[in-house]
Formats: sequence, structure tokens, C-alpha cells
Amino acid sequence: MAAVTKDARRWWALGALVASMLTLGFDLTILNVALPTMAGQLHASTGELQWIVDSYVVVFAALMLPAGLLGDRFGRRRMLIAGLAVFLAGSLFGTVADAPELVIVARSVMGLGAALVMPLGLSVLPSMFGEQERGKAVAAVTAAMAAGMPLGPLVGGVLLDHYWWGSIFLINIPMAAVGILACLFLLPESRDPSSPRVDAVSTACSALGLAALVFGIIEAPERGWGSTTVLGSFAVAAVLLAGLVLRERRAVRPMLDLKLLAHRGFLFNSLAATLGTFVFSGLLFMLPTYLQEVGGSDAFGTGLRLLPMMGGLMVSARLSTTLVQRMGPRPVVTAGLVVLCFAALLGSRTETGSGYGFTALWLTVAGLGFGLAMVPAMDAALGGIPAEEAGSGSGLLMTLRQVGGAIGIALLGSLVAGSYGDRIDTAGLPEAAADAARDSLSGAHAVAEQLGLPALARSADAAYVDGMTTVLVVCGIAALVTAALTALLLPNTRPAAEPPGAEEPPAAVVVPREADERQ
Repeated sequence: MAAVTKDARRWWALGALVASMLTLGFDLTILNVALPTMAGQLHASTGELQWIVDSYVVVFAALMLPAGLLGDRFGRRRMLIAGLAVFLAGSLFGTVADAPELVIVARSVMGLGAALVMPLGLSVLPSMFGEQERGKAVAAVTAAMAAGMPLGPLVGGVLLDHYWWGSIFLINIPMAAVGILACLFLLPESRDPSSPRVDAVSTACSALGLAALVFGIIEAPERGWGSTTVLGSFAVAAVLLAGLVLRERRAVRPMLDLKLLAHRGFLFNSLAATLGTFVFSGLLFMLPTYLQEVGGSDAFGTGLRLLPMMGGLMVSARLSTTLVQRMGPRPVVTAGLVVLCFAALLGSRTETGSGYGFTALWLTVAGLGFGLAMVPAMDAALGGIPAEEAGSGSGLLMTLRQVGGAIGIALLGSLVAGSYGDRIDTAGLPEAAADAARDSLSGAHAVAEQLGLPALARSADAAYVDGMTTVLVVCGIAALVTAALTALLLPNTRPAAEPPGAEEPPAAVVVPREADERQ
């Protein structure tokens, strides 16, 4: 009877994690589909829009490692609930923000909450599930974020069509509240009191170094890649991140366990998952503007038109677990990256007159590639993390992914912005109007409408599509190179079948909820 109760609690606890991850996935795409509306209503430039998205990701990526260690030392459930509470507070502030700078602050607070939620949600999986079950658990968590992604644009589209843009953050409030309640009543407490202490210097180096890197990438299209400000920010980033690596390598008990990167399985699975996040984040930043401004969709229609990519991701995420059982992770991850490369190169043939049917085709193929590559890569990487380092190890994996996402938004967004600014034809326009047109696609459409210049709108659409084509070619090449590396160097260790009735020893100290509440 005890074993049955334990099994039932384990899967109910997974439901609590799924609710938490659903909140993060929901928020991610609600924001992206709102970017064109925010550009118009808040008069936000492309650079400000990049910071609205990246402020969340930079804080998220920089603080996940210390967040994982805090959970290891003081209780993963406790820190997970705290993260959801912080995320809820940031969402409340976001609903009343009325300037791009205030939205960036709200998104930074939400990033702090997400930094606690994401690694701790993953770090409890090895302590609750054996090797045979862990793939299903990782797929469920990944699918939860994927399920939130298509729902976010749809609900966000309805809100944007009827209310002010800040209403997109309102939906996070009940979602976060449900996640908090689910964790309180369903998730057992677990911890590793022997985990390293949080290193404030290393945390500062990672946060400031990543922020300096992203700042340089975002500012480069406007200031120039060779400008003193951009080169200086890259130099600061290099010094801080190099200092972080040196400090962690010399530490007796490092916060950033770089030894994990010496394992080929962890290294190349993390690389594949990071590349997938790089491309996925960049596409989610770029596509809503294309669908709304060039394609003429409203916010709700944009959410509908993103469904093929989300649907492909969910289907392949489910399929990947079965394929890995039969063939091992290497051929599945490699095939997913090749499919992603094909989708990106196919999408690079998009023109301003291309119908939505062609867009839906390559988005579906891209979603299939994402699921085939990222889910087995994450599962195999987690399988290589020592159980006693579950918090810091999964934090490292998710940090690498989020750094990839931050750089994807910054770099791919800057490529689009730079190509757009270079190719739009603003000849004959007053200086103020030309600046507004070059600043963003929505600004160009507003100028074209006010001055009655349909040729300007056509030029702006063509310039944006040209930039999107450049981005997709870069994504395709990156996916192909990563596929070659995984095919050559990724170990192909198949998950071992567990004997009937066998149980694994617990990977961390699991404290019953009632006992934890008495402490």
C-alpha cells in the first residue's frame, strides 16, 4: 500500500510542476504577441522592445544557478512557491506600467520569480522519478510550457482587442495563484543541505556580464558594431564572464559546476537544447511583428497563426520519448536539428506576397524539429547530472538555455533591426518622420498612414522580410553545424529498462510536508 501511495503522490506532484511551468509558457507568448501593440501604444523602439523581452531573460538566466542552490539548501518546494509569488507581484506591477522603462522593471521582477521556478521545477524530477519515468516527466514539463505558448497568444489576443495592453499580465495572476496552491498541497519538500553556498561575487559577475553582452548586441544596430560603447560593453562582458569562470574553477565547492561540461553527454545535449532555445526565442520575437504588420492579422489572429509551430512542438515532444527508447538520443536529437535547419531555410524563401499557407508549412516543420531536438537533449543532459547536485546541475542546464534565449532575442532581433534600417527607403521624408520609420515597422506604417505614402509601407514590409530572411538563414546554418557535432560526438546511451518492482534510492532528502511545516 505504501508503494502505491508513493507512486500516486509522485504523479500528483508532477501535476503541480506542470501548473507552474504552464504559467511561464503562458506569459512568454502573451508578451511576444503584444509587442506590435506596445510599439504603437507605448511608442517603444525596436531596442526597447528587445529589452522588454530580454530584461526578463537576462535576470532569469543570471539568477537560476543561485536559485537552484537556495532550493537545495532551504527547500525546493519553499523556494518554488516564493518564485511564483514574486512572479505574481511582477505581473501586478506590469498591469499598471505606462512607459517602456517601467515595463522593463516589471519584466525584471518577473524574471526573478521565473529564475526560482524553472530550475527548481526541474531539479525535483530526478528525486521523484527513475530513469524509465524521467523522460515522461521531462516531456510533461516541456509540453506544459508548449501548451501555455499557444494559449497565451489566443487569450492575449482577446484581451488586446478589447482592453489596454497591460491586461496581458492579468492572466498571470490566477495562473500563478493556482501554481502556488498546487505546490502547497501536492509537492513534497526536498533539499540537499550539503549543497554549496550562494556566492554573491559569482552571481554579480554572471548577471552583470550577461547584461553587458546583451546590451552590446542590442545597441549595435543603432550605434554601430565598431562603436566605443558597443566594444566597451563586449569588453566588460568578457572580463566579468572570464572572472566568473576563473573564480568558479578555483572554488572548493563551486556554484557553477563546470566539471559537468567535461562529460560529452551533458555538453553536447546542452548545446543542442541551447541552440533550439536560441532559434525558438528569436522566432517568437520576430514572427508576431511579421504576422501583424506585414500579414495584416490582429492580435488574436496572430495567436491562431502561431499554432502550427506550437502544435508541431507538442506532437514531436510526445513522439521523441518513444523514439529515444528505440534508437537512443543521438539520432533523434540530430534528426530534430536537421529538420529545424530545413524549416529555417524553407522559411527564408518567404516574400511579402507569400500567403499564410506557406508560413504555416514551415512553422509546422520548425515545431517538429524543436520537439525532436530539445526534449530528448534535455532528458539526456538531466540523466547525466549527479543526484546530489540536482539543483546546481539542472540550474546550469537551464542557465545555458536561457543564455541562448537571451542572445537569440538580442542577436536575431538586432539582425532584423539592422537589415530593416539599412534597406527601408526613407528618401524625401522629413528627418523626424524618417527616424520614426527606421525605428520600427509599426512606426513606418504609422508614418505611411499619416502622410498618405503607401510606397513607404511597401518598402518597410520588404525591408523587414529581408531581415527575417537573413535571420532564418543564420538559424539554418547554426542548426546544421550543431547537428553535425551531435552526430559525431554525442554519446548514444539508451535509457535502461527498470525491472518490475524495482525502486531507485532517493536522490535527495525528501521531507514529508507535515514534518516540514512543523520546522
